[in-house]
Formats: sequence, structure tokens, C-alpha cells
Amino acid sequence: MAEVTADPTVRYAVVDQVARIEFNRPEASNAVDLPMALAFSEAVLAAGHDSAVRAVVVTGAGVRFCAGGDVATMVGAADPRAAVQELAETLDAALRLLAGLDKPVVAGVKGAVAGAGLAVMLSCDLVVAGQGTRFVAAYSAVGLTPDCGLSWMLPRAVGQQRALDLLLTNRVLPAAEAHAWGMVTELTSDSLVDERAGVLAATLAAGPAWALGQARRLSRASWESTRSEVGAEEALTIGRAVETDDASRLLAAFASR
Repeated sequence: MAEVTADPTVRYAVVDQVARIEFNRPEASNAVDLPMALAFSEAVLAAGHDSAVRAVVVTGAGVRFCAGGDVATMVGAADPRAAVQELAETLDAALRLLAGLDKPVVAGVKGAVAGAGLAVMLSCDLVVAGQGTRFVAAYSAVGLTPDCGLSWMLPRAVGQQRALDLLLTNRVLPAAEAHAWGMVTELTSDSLVDERAGVLAATLAAGPAWALGQARRLSRASWESTRSEVGAEEALTIGRAVETDDASRLLAAFASR
């Protein structure tokens, strides 16, 4: 994989119409510092602007997906408050870009998903998790509070009481329970996570990518819209969809059966 920035902590490549974004700081459990957050943002922008990209996959190098924000950097900063706030704002902006892409996004997670790593995962549409993966909010263990939109996304993914259970008790959620709660969509062996996530993204890229991207947009935007606004936007979007090449081909094939 290649870098789209000078910072090697995020690797980026486009393979068979799939943009592959990989956190590449395995020695730090892919904990995110400011340069990594900026590099991640640039990778997301590159995927969004490339018309050849029809799906995106996000993974982490090494044995852990993402340990959240880099605590060592926070502690060592001359002004911890400013440093933590800048990191949170920068990574949050990148995740809003990721959630706003008009292309389907798959996450492949393994080992550990902690803190802001949960926000990265929940900004993706489909999540493939290794069976040995552990999920933990982690914030209260170091006296911090949720960031990067996690207090917005987590209750919507698992319900308010379950979200508060994770945020307040700091308990570790095993992969099977995370799957039962709906945090992840598919379980596989730890060694096959990246491969399976890539196959799933390739399958989406081979499908009606515009329609899939708009489906993710409509679903994510619905939380901030009224029922009538959603219905109106759906009608406009399906009207545009019927004019796409994918829809023309698939509708004609369906009608000819």
C-alpha cells in the first residue's frame, strides 16, 4: 500500500475500485496522534474525490485495529488541554468526512477496538470483526470523556442503556456479544479479517455503487431529519437512481425475466 501523505502512519491504495485505508502504527496499537489523524483525513478525502473508487475498506496493521487516542502524546504535551481538544476535533472532522462519503465503507477490526477506535468503526457501514476482538470504551479508565461523535453514534448503534453500560462501567465487550448487540455485522477468524473485509468491499464495488452510496447517505442522514423530509429526499434520490447506468441495466434484466 502507498501513502497519500508524507506521514506513513496511514497507508492508502486503490485496488480493483476499492480504496484501502490502513492505520499503520502497530507498535502503538494504532493509537491516533495528530499527524495520524491528519493523514487519515487526507486518505478519506482521496477516496471521496477519486471517481474510480466505488467502495472503501478501513483496517489496522498488526494485531489490534485501533486503541483510540494516543494517551502518551496527551500526557507529554506542553498544553494537554489544547492538545487533546485539537486531536479530538481533527479526528472528528475526518470521521464526519468518512461518514459522509457517497460510497459504501467496510471496516475490518481485530484484536482491540477502544475509545475513538469505536467511533472509527461506527463511522463505517459494515463491520467484519475477528472472533477474538475486544471492544471497550476506555475513556473512564483514564478519567476522560467520549469524543469523535461516539456519544452520538453508540446509542444509535446499540441503544442508550447498552451505550451507557459501556461508557460508564468501562467493561470489555467480547466479539460475540458485540455482534449480538449489532455493533458488528459479521464475525470471522482473526487471521481472515482483512481478507474478508476486502472481499466484502469488492463485492459492494462490483454492485450498483451509486445506489449503495446513496442508501448509506439516506440512512445516516435520517437521524437528523423528520419523517416527511426523509420521504421527500428518498423520492428525489430514487428518481435520480433510475437514470444511472447500473439501474438501467439491472431494471432491464429484471423486466426481461
